[in-house]
Amino acid sequence: MKHVVSVSLGSSRRDARAEVELLGERVLLERRGTDGDLKRAIALIQELDGRVDAIGLGGIDLFVWAGGRRYAFRDALKLAQAAKKTPVVDGSGLKHTLERRAVHLLSDQIDWKRTKVLIPSAVDRFGLAEALAEVGAQALYGDFIFGLGLPIPLYSLSLLQKLAHLLLPLLTKLPFAWLYPTGERQERSLPDWRGRYYLWADLVAGDWHYIRRHMPLDMGGRSVLTNTTTAEDLAFLRSRRVGRLITTTPRIEGRSFGTNVMEALLVALAGKHPLSEGEYLGYIERLGLRPQVLELKEEA
Repeated sequence: MKHVVSVSLGSSRRDARAEVELLGERVLLERRGTDGDLKRAIALIQELDGRVDAIGLGGIDLFVWAGGRRYAFRDALKLAQAAKKTPVVDGSGLKHTLERRAVHLLSDQIDWKRTKVLIPSAVDRFGLAEALAEVGAQALYGDFIFGLGLPIPLYSLSLLQKLAHLLLPLLTKLPFAWLYPTGERQERSLPDWRGRYYLWADLVAGDWHYIRRHMPLDMGGRSVLTNTTTAEDLAFLRSRRVGRLITTTPRIEGRSFGTNVMEALLVALAGKHPLSEGEYLGYIERLGLRPQVLELKEEA
């Protein structure tokens, strides 16, 4: 049996374990949270190294992309370098392929040219942001708003790319917890002034923890496009009157696993690392990975 483990800086309350059979292989998927403790995460990766087929990094990005340039977070490199034998991935390869493809597949259900989309962190999901631009959606990139707490909405992908090239070499050297909620901070909901940007949009897309953290109390039936949702997250979305949830990764035993888990799964099935964009797309096709749409209003 293949064994894939996501080592996450997120809360251990979200831990999960599931067995699946894919392409004739049995695979054990696990998610282990370390409650924001970087040293604990490093120790766990060292313990798993050579004993599992692939490791995913959860709750932290190893790489972010902007216009074809890749930037590495210093804290994430410490985690990745803790493994000497087992490949370590963060989901960025799959974000660039799976999520971009999902936007185009959803074109038969969503009229993108008439849809306003909020992306709280576009540098975390640059492939998604590019795909939304390709289909003509009106997008608001919230990187300054949600990442730095500055009320500066961006509506131009090219401007975002230029600013990313300027700022990311510096930001990636900062402690990751300054930029992204880790540990128990992921469990806190803090509705505040950022809520007006949700209400501008028809659909909010991207990382679940960014989306959840500042979601207003009443979403008025708006849609959310994300991944890594649990049964508890579904209850939260219904309580905030989200009308529709779209997940880019499949639901397994009641939850959708993160892109880092799914990328680690593909690496384990392939038995090699790294995979090219074409190889990722090939596995996505073979596995039939498609966005899943859940109408929350009907199930409320």
